[in-house]
Amino acid sequence: MSKLSIFQSDSSDRYESSIFETVNGEEIAERLSAKGVRFERWPLKTLADSDSAEAVLSVYEKEVRDLQSESGFVCADVVRLTPDHPDREAFRTKFLSEHQHVEDEVRFFVEGSGLFYLHFDEEVWVILCEQGDLISVPDGVKHWFDMGPKPLFTCIRLFSNPEGWVAEFTGDDIATRTPAWESLMNEGVRS
Repeated sequence: MSKLSIFQSDSSDRYESSIFETVNGEEIAERLSAKGVRFERWPLKTLADSDSAEAVLSVYEKEVRDLQSESGFVCADVVRLTPDHPDREAFRTKFLSEHQHVEDEVRFFVEGSGLFYLHFDEEVWVILCEQGDLISVPDGVKHWFDMGPKPLFTCIRLFSNPEGWVAEFTGDDIATRTPAWESLMNEGVRS
């Protein structure tokens, strides 16, 4: 079940306890919308575990085409990470660093889950995205993504830039001062 948790900086500039939590999809969407973030739950379609990226895009062709025409995205791809992926640790490390983009970061979770962290002033908003969730983080919003030590997800990604994922890293170590996947998933973010 998707979940939004909001953490506020404490006196030692750490983000250790949440000040707000909800698993209500409408409330998640409403609160995120107030920050310019799009969050939707889409109906799932039947896919096989072995489906290729092309097959995934084909199954969701209408939805992808609608987003492209609505928001000007020029390309879409599929990223799939599994617990046995040989580069999972390198990918996790890369995405755990706070960054921003000059375009919206759009992800539709075809399967699995991941944590998006959005940095707004003295707060960090953590969104557990799961199968069927669409999230669009506006350009310029500082954020990072935690897939956990044993990632399992497939996402459709949409881009305005034909080069794909291009990040501007902030150099802020905020991700090290905020609860990571292991802590949050063990403390009931999934509850």
